[in-house]
Amino acid sequence: MKIQPIVLPAQFGQDNARVPTEKISSVTPSALIVAAGRGKRAGSERPKQFMPLGGEPILARTLRACLASPKINSALVVIHPDDADDYHRSIDGISDPRLLPPVHGGASRDLSVRLGLEALERHAPSHVLIHDAARPFLTTEVIDRVLAALQAFPAAFPALPIVDALWHATGDLVSASVARDDLWRAQTPQGFDFPKILTAHRSAKGPAVDDVALAHAAGLPVKIVLGDGNNFKITMPEDFARAERLLEAEKWTSV
Repeated sequence: MKIQPIVLPAQFGQDNARVPTEKISSVTPSALIVAAGRGKRAGSERPKQFMPLGGEPILARTLRACLASPKINSALVVIHPDDADDYHRSIDGISDPRLLPPVHGGASRDLSVRLGLEALERHAPSHVLIHDAARPFLTTEVIDRVLAALQAFPAAFPALPIVDALWHATGDLVSASVARDDLWRAQTPQGFDFPKILTAHRSAKGPAVDDVALAHAAGLPVKIVLGDGNNFKITMPEDFARAERLLEAEKWTSV
């Protein structure tokens, strides 16, 4: 199978700033929030997506961020079978009719995403945005950029260019430098033509680092759009402190 290239944006300042809303109107996307992981690296017995952030579960904030976009037709959360109570506590107060009942995930992220896609299949979305539950600072601007790219490409995702020096190491000793040209830090939501990413998941031969990797392996061209530095994934204990600082800054900004 011919592998299609990942398409890099020529000029973020122009290409990604303008969002052709008249084109987006032809897209009927669903949001798929992956919340079935255990989140052990966050240092808590409780999965991180249900941990409080500013007095509200992270998952609730992530859901509100997705549903803040009027272009999202529906949203579905994939959860671990043991997390039903935590999930329902998290969505208490979210009465948006676009929120569908949750589905149970599998033993791996790949399987959880596929099960979520198969649950969405009967709703026949044109596209799907697959988002990490632990990225609560998603903006509608990032969603718009991904949706705009999906008008011309079957797959798109937000990313940030690497600006730090990169090094290979053997143990804790430097072995070689790594050129950072054309390297990007991937974020979510990763957006796809729905039938094509469902087919890619069903045809996958093994695990993949993310859904873009599956799309790329299936021969789909993938467009990169500009991400957001605040759209980080809460993974380690120190990320909670960063998130709380960001919430505090947002509170003062809105005053």
